[in-house]
Amino acid sequence: MVTTGTDRRILVTGASTGIGEKTVRRLAEQGHRVVASARRKERLDALAEAYSNVEPYRLDITSDEEVTALVDHLKATGGLDGVVNNAGGALGLDKVEDGDLDGWRWMYELNVLGTLRVTQAVLPLLRDGDGGDIVVVTSTAAHEPYEGGAGYTGVKHAERMLSTTLRREIVGEPVRIIEIAPGNVATEEFSLTRFSGDAELAKKVYEGYQPLHGEDIAEAIGWALDRPEHVNVDLMIIRPRDQAHSTKIAKKGV
Repeated sequence: MVTTGTDRRILVTGASTGIGEKTVRRLAEQGHRVVASARRKERLDALAEAYSNVEPYRLDITSDEEVTALVDHLKATGGLDGVVNNAGGALGLDKVEDGDLDGWRWMYELNVLGTLRVTQAVLPLLRDGDGGDIVVVTSTAAHEPYEGGAGYTGVKHAERMLSTTLRREIVGEPVRIIEIAPGNVATEEFSLTRFSGDAELAKKVYEGYQPLHGEDIAEAIGWALDRPEHVNVDLMIIRPRDQAHSTKIAKKGV
């Protein structure tokens, strides 16, 4: 039986900024006990100061040793009811013919293997308890191609297949697999990282229309997690009103 409602213990990866940070806040405000994980512990500590039901935990999801240590910690401190696999990122807008192998490798390690590593590690904890939830935050890039985006769309398609296939493999068990696929979300760092710190390029991504905010995605995650136990939100695609596709955005004055 999937445990739903408040006071569940939920792990959020990539919790130091953007969608992850907003998700920690949202789940904490809904009454859940949140394990906020990311590499930048000082940001997590600030969340823990703001919410008594938030536990900061430094974690690099590309490290086998750190993920193993996290699971040992969770086992020793009360188990787990759910995970939000949010950590990820994009680099560049390379064409296939000149794609940067190191950048593509970094994206695969973080978005795909990082999500796989965490999911494999926590699945036994969810099975040992009363069941639980695995949320995978992908992207509309997991559902459509666009020029210059093969590196990112490739890893997000792979992450989507990870969650979709897992849902089929464990159907009948009390574990729900939920995919949340955001369109353009204006956060502090996503586009800055993609464009190697070029603030001007990052800003242009969101000019001329109203993009989503991290709170919009966090609200959707919180809603999906709090559905009754017999309800599984397989997939939620969330875009700004003015975005019909990754390359089709109605911009004004740009």
